[in-house]
Amino acid sequence: MESKLMKSLKSELPVVVALIVLGLGYVFEHAVVAQGGGLLWTGLLVILTAIIAVAFRISHHAEILALRLGEPYGTLILTLAAVSVEVVILVVLLQGEPNPTLARDTVFAAMMFDINGILGLAAIVAGLKHGSAKYNLDSANSYIAMLMVAIGVGMFIPDFVPESKWEIYSVFSIAVMAMMYIAFLRLQTVEHRTFFEYSSGVGDEVHDVLHSPNSLHVSIMVVAIVLVGLLSEVMSVLLDAGLHGSDLPKAIPAVLVALISASPEILTALRAAQNNRMQTTVNIALGASLATVLLTLPVIEALALLNGERIVMALTPIQGGVLLLTFVTVMNNLHDGETNAIEGVSHFALFAAFIMLVVIGVI
Repeated sequence: MESKLMKSLKSELPVVVALIVLGLGYVFEHAVVAQGGGLLWTGLLVILTAIIAVAFRISHHAEILALRLGEPYGTLILTLAAVSVEVVILVVLLQGEPNPTLARDTVFAAMMFDINGILGLAAIVAGLKHGSAKYNLDSANSYIAMLMVAIGVGMFIPDFVPESKWEIYSVFSIAVMAMMYIAFLRLQTVEHRTFFEYSSGVGDEVHDVLHSPNSLHVSIMVVAIVLVGLLSEVMSVLLDAGLHGSDLPKAIPAVLVALISASPEILTALRAAQNNRMQTTVNIALGASLATVLLTLPVIEALALLNGERIVMALTPIQGGVLLLTFVTVMNNLHDGETNAIEGVSHFALFAAFIMLVVIGVI
């Protein structure tokens, strides 16, 4: 039992290392910024690696709780954990150099990672191994319907709201997003719970040998999320200094935030797809996108109201076009209750197009 306990403690080594990195970051961040150059970008890479490592530990504990509670509660915990990391980092970065489009670009990037990146890769993996992978069609339809309305209310209509009326619409947007998420949680876990379940006959591949209490996993997750926020403060300082006066793509901060929150989800979704649990993958990919829109936007809008400064949430024409292509593709692919590698390739091609647009500075 003692050896198992030691093994469990060693598994939290990334959190301990991240704490050390945090301490060094607070001590040397100003010297690193003053030095600039390679030292600055090396420091930024170290901080980013530490944040991603902690995000993986958050995902690990969320996955244990997910396996214990089963669907749809399991995926709900996984997506909430990822979105919590995203919101914490985003709020911290917004306190740095003024970037009125950061929230919009982050939400957009997160949807590209979740829908085209995660769903695309998982469909390829499942398709190559199992031929076709089945899931509950009702869940996909429910997610897509809610996503389209949420994006319309939060990221399309704001483009037509005059400057003098933005505060009124922000209050309305927060209320609608909260209502939609509460309603969706209710339907997902009670009335329409069966929509988000699908039995493939394959057992879970993760075993919690210590049978540790749920409260321990929740406590570690909370501490780790706070640690992510503190590390993000250091990352914000280094990132602002690195991007200042450079010709690097303006969407880099948004893509980094989306990458941090999506990294653990990608591995979880790929493991599920490899084990023919495509329902979990669909729940993660579309559920994370929905949670990102319905939870991130109200927090950002609330901050804008408190600061009295409008934050740009309306999509640009190119973002709207890519998102439209994404929805047309996902609605075409997720229409029959099963997916294959060809459908995965189509999503991943859109994800590659998104990355290219970021690299050339169009998005």
